[in-house]
Amino acid sequence: MPSRPSSRPPITPDLTSYDLLAPQLSGGKDSAVMMAVFMEAARTAGVADRVISYHSSLGVLEWPSVVFDGARYPGVSELAALQSAAFGVPADRHLEVTRTMPGPDGIRMPHSLLTEIALYGRFPRMGSPYSRKAAKESVVSSAWTPIVRQLGRELGRPVRILKVMGLRSDEGPDRKKRPAFRTVQVNGAWIVDEWLPIKDWSTDAVKGWHTDAPVPYSWTYDSVPGAGDWAGTSRSCSLCVFASRHDVLLSIGRRPRLADLYAEVERVRGDSFRADWRITDLIRHAEQCGAPAPGVV
Repeated sequence: MPSRPSSRPPITPDLTSYDLLAPQLSGGKDSAVMMAVFMEAARTAGVADRVISYHSSLGVLEWPSVVFDGARYPGVSELAALQSAAFGVPADRHLEVTRTMPGPDGIRMPHSLLTEIALYGRFPRMGSPYSRKAAKESVVSSAWTPIVRQLGRELGRPVRILKVMGLRSDEGPDRKKRPAFRTVQVNGAWIVDEWLPIKDWSTDAVKGWHTDAPVPYSWTYDSVPGAGDWAGTSRSCSLCVFASRHDVLLSIGRRPRLADLYAEVERVRGDSFRADWRITDLIRHAEQCGAPAPGVV
């Protein structure tokens, strides 16, 4: 499907110079557009066979699948796999990765972002968004290790990796400042560059692209699943500390048990969900003062 960017990124890297092309898919609306733009460039350069896509699962924090009015709507992990397949990546070259930790019986168990917050003792903040590295970027980079070992032996040099992400300037001032292309890591094993091919796309352009996209967008973006009105939440992660108040209140209505888990972590660790909001106060507000209609619970 041809891409329709509002403007081209200022730098398009030479994709043929990389040994591994690694798009990171959140399953959200932006990662689908990113995948379309990136795979078009990869096919044009003749290097689509170097692509392995990754989805870093957030576990319980991800929006799950739902059944509404007899129709099933996929959760974001499934959407990430659909996004990868829709633009030509074979199923065995899409990897879902998650952080794990030793369980009581010695068997490793999923280590979700909420578990990390509980262990760390405080919630992520603007200026200290450790959640992005702990739950996403570092998990994916760990998954590169087996491939890098194999390629490193074959090539006899550091492996060149291009990390491709769907971050956009419209999402916030920190992302607006982030370069569309940069080198993020250099060591004896690999050289990692980062490319944001849709950095300059507007939110309206992304929504317009989805009008006739070959893959659905997450049900949570709508007031009710399938409405097509973009009147739901604006993020693919439930109860994100960087979300708007509207998003958080809507998420509380849609996922009340998850909100209660957040409140328990907040109570035990003594840190508030945000510097200006306590999740317990927001839950009370949603119950007593009104909140956006959840549409689905």
